[in-house]
Amino acid sequence: MTHEAAGVPTTRNDEDRQDSDRPDASRPAPETQDHAPGAPDAAGGPEGGAPRPEARLAKAVQAAEQALIEFEIAVETFRVEVENFSRLHHQKLGPMYARLDELDALIAEARAARTKDPEDERKAREARAAVLPMPGVDELFHDWMDGDGLSPEAAAMLTEQPVRPPKRVRPSEEARRLYRDLARKAHPDLAQDETERQRRDEFISRVNAAYGRGDVELLKELVEEWAAGPVPPPAPLSESEELYARLEWLTRRKELLTVLAQELEEGPIGSMLRIAPDDPDQLLEDIAEQLLGEVSRRESELAEMVQ
Repeated sequence: MTHEAAGVPTTRNDEDRQDSDRPDASRPAPETQDHAPGAPDAAGGPEGGAPRPEARLAKAVQAAEQALIEFEIAVETFRVEVENFSRLHHQKLGPMYARLDELDALIAEARAARTKDPEDERKAREARAAVLPMPGVDELFHDWMDGDGLSPEAAAMLTEQPVRPPKRVRPSEEARRLYRDLARKAHPDLAQDETERQRRDEFISRVNAAYGRGDVELLKELVEEWAAGPVPPPAPLSESEELYARLEWLTRRKELLTVLAQELEEGPIGSMLRIAPDDPDQLLEDIAEQLLGEVSRRESELAEMVQ
């Protein structure tokens, strides 16, 4: 979650690649087509006259807003994939890694019992210690805390709601379509006042949670909820000072998102996702198959040693 802007995640699906021609927040806004001779100036200037500078600036702000929203959608989509891959990796492969550690300890202990060698006994003690490590803070809170606080599963349990972990790394095509539609319509950056921004913030948080779980039915309900809600008024033409400040804020926001995208890509899970960008779920299955083979080989080795 390939894009031209620096830091945009590279592991994208086919639908995203079809959107590769969308505006990017790092590129200047496109110029509008010229008016037909004699037609009124859509920017508010007199017929045949030059548009007001504030009107051109307002168009630049609108284009930057839309480009930033598209960039945020790409980053959030990739963040969901990274988080889901991490959780599913732990759920599916964690028991296999634990079994391999246990087999390694049993093999080392069997070898030490046979040889009575002090070095083999030391290795056996080390292997056994690796099976039951002293848990640290990260392990104690694994899968229950994220950068924004409680994970969806933890929040659900504390509020006595059903726990709904992700079913797959990448949400379905329909879930992605619904998410993009909602994000483009209800994004907080389109708010014109603080009250509207707070309403949109709360709504988009629910959209993100549903998308993270790939909950298509809930996303459909949110589409209906937004359609029935208040329609925001059209944005009035701002004064040039406010428009310049808005452009500066959009630029800073884009820079922060670029840093986040780079951190996601360069992390261990993001690096794994780059191995199989088109089918990360299959990557988990392939790793699981390899681990099962390792478990089988170690079990055979142990069986030969204890005969």
